Amino acid sequence: MNTIENIYNLYKESFLVSTDTRNIIPNSIFFALKGDNFNGNKFAIDALNKGASWVICDEKISEHERIIIVDDVLKSLQDVAKMHRSSLSIPIIGITGTNGKTTTKELIFAVLSSKYKVQATKGNLNNHIGVPLSILSILPEHEIAIIEMGANHIGEIAELCEISQPTHGIVTNIGKAHLEGFGSIEGVIKTKKALYDYIIRTNGTLFVDNDSSLLSELSIGTKKITYGSSHGDICGEIIDNIPYISIKANNHLFKTHIVGSYNLKNILAAISVGNYFNVPFEKIQKAIQNYIPSNNRSQFIESATNKIILDAYNANPSSMMEAIKNIASIKHDKKVLILGDMLELGEESLKEHKIIISKIEEIKPSIAILVGEIFIQADEQNKYLCFATNKEVVEYLTSNHIKNSLILLKGSRGIKMETLLPYISL
Repeated sequence: MNTIENIYNLYKESFLVSTDTRNIIPNSIFFALKGDNFNGNKFAIDALNKGASWVICDEKISEHERIIIVDDVLKSLQDVAKMHRSSLSIPIIGITGTNGKTTTKELIFAVLSSKYKVQATKGNLNNHIGVPLSILSILPEHEIAIIEMGANHIGEIAELCEISQPTHGIVTNIGKAHLEGFGSIEGVIKTKKALYDYIIRTNGTLFVDNDSSLLSELSIGTKKITYGSSHGDICGEIIDNIPYISIKANNHLFKTHIVGSYNLKNILAAISVGNYFNVPFEKIQKAIQNYIPSNNRSQFIESATNKIILDAYNANPSSMMEAIKNIASIKHDKKVLILGDMLELGEESLKEHKIIISKIEEIKPSIAILVGEIFIQADEQNKYLCFATNKEVVEYLTSNHIKNSLILLKGSRGIKMETLLPYISL
């Protein structure tokens, strides 16, 4: 028996894994991962003292009988996850895309959970560490799993597919994001397409947005379920957008607690998956209606003074454009945009910020506040209120209260736009 088989057999004694000694799960196997700013090997004994059953290290920290030394802890975690995945016979739905993958995952989880025992990626644990951890969270009683896969460099989705081995796949969309890592939009397309390539190669099934000519073209040659606004197996349109969207799909009404017309496709994807797995439409309707966004994603907040669309988990050119289009489509006397820099765009950064400023000019909001050094450079004619930091915005808002407005609050994760929420909710 090799080391990976040995670790996997130990894992099956509890089906529990830990990677952080601050929240050790009793009887779990602790994988001592390393990063730029941390070294889990140094916490091996601490993990055992806090209740871990075994510790996997790649440095010789101690001769303790419950410490197993491997060449590379991360690769061992991934290999154990692959072994676990190979033992499973349940459908596994892989989800990737530039925007909307977490919301789509959460909606699909809500829909499928109305009929099945489902496991899904927690939060955004969707990278080379998060995906194996998500696979290892699948227990014998689970009937379906949903694995979210993110990427910020070429080839990453292909690697994650080899670990998660999805039987079904969804690419929500492909747009400009993480261009520093991908190099170009062509790099983004190649990386996201890897999920389709895997599904086609393994004779699986895709769920495809038929309104996207790119996704339709990339998915040629495989079994697929389609959805869209006018043609597909599931067709739907928005019939209300104040403040939450309601849609009509295949002659069924779906009410939601979600803001943003850009979420139409995410909802249609969830309906498509639910219908494919034989969830009754009435259960799909109820699951979607009961889903409430969280974690700064497409949230609607009504304060004493303003109505706020909080979509500040992250931002890239495509998601920013869609968010601006959405607020433009909503009837309100006073609209305010508070937008933060879009990060990780490489050489395209300044150009993309200028495009967003052109869109702002087009919709003519009552107030536009731009946050970050890139927006400052992009606003060459000083048309808008520009601030380098959130601290400066707070100072402005403290003496210039915004009231009776519909406000969009959006920016990249590094800008932390949600910290401004208390100052527009007064």
